[in-house]
Amino acid sequence: MGSFLAAFRFLTNIPVPWLKEDWQGEKSHLDFARSLGFYPLVGLIIGLILAVLGWVFSLFLPDVLTAALLTVSLVVITGGLHLDGLTDTFDGIAAGHKSFERAQEVMHLPGVGAIGVLAAICLLLLKFAAIVSLPSGSFITGLILFPVISRWAMVYAVVCYPYVRSQGLGKELKGGSAKASLWLATIFCLAVCVILGGWAGLLAMFGSWLLIMYLASFFRRRLGGLNGDTYGSINEFTEVAALIFIVALSWYFS
Repeated sequence: MGSFLAAFRFLTNIPVPWLKEDWQGEKSHLDFARSLGFYPLVGLIIGLILAVLGWVFSLFLPDVLTAALLTVSLVVITGGLHLDGLTDTFDGIAAGHKSFERAQEVMHLPGVGAIGVLAAICLLLLKFAAIVSLPSGSFITGLILFPVISRWAMVYAVVCYPYVRSQGLGKELKGGSAKASLWLATIFCLAVCVILGGWAGLLAMFGSWLLIMYLASFFRRRLGGLNGDTYGSINEFTEVAALIFIVALSWYFS
């Protein structure tokens, strides 16, 4: 239970009053290290919240405004955690032509550069467009599935690719039975995709997996490896990709 709550607290901006605020204790660090396997479950909770909000908004508002509110709602629910990683990643890429060390240094600066802001704007526009393009028959399913797939994507990236730094978020997560966490996350994500989305859900997960492999390879070439910021970027890109796959497959199979 502690590992799930640690994942929920880390991935969302929703307060958990009974979870200790102090992460310095041995048990808290252990729970965080073992939380990786619960990321898709947290994604399912986020998706269910979005589905309920989407249903309510759609009763009173036009599709475009509903999609805009859902895009903003997701940022509020997550506290912009992964968008922050996206902006840092692209600022690092912009500076990475000089050296990997310079790229990592820029990524850890407190401010946000122009390239990072542009990347966030473009991605949010794509996410909004994908949500507004969801067919009515796949609207609720799509809203539930894409956060599950994107949180699984982070688990895959953490476990399957080396962490660029000697210490940090990825190292801590890799130390918590990482392979078992990947199996748990993958089985859960597969089950949700098949049960809710059928072939479309399964193909959306497969397409997202191909994107993960490309992004991980790209980040290793441009930044020297993966870190917490690139995990956030992978989540953001996979959210958009999963939505686009669901839209495309829904239109194709309709």
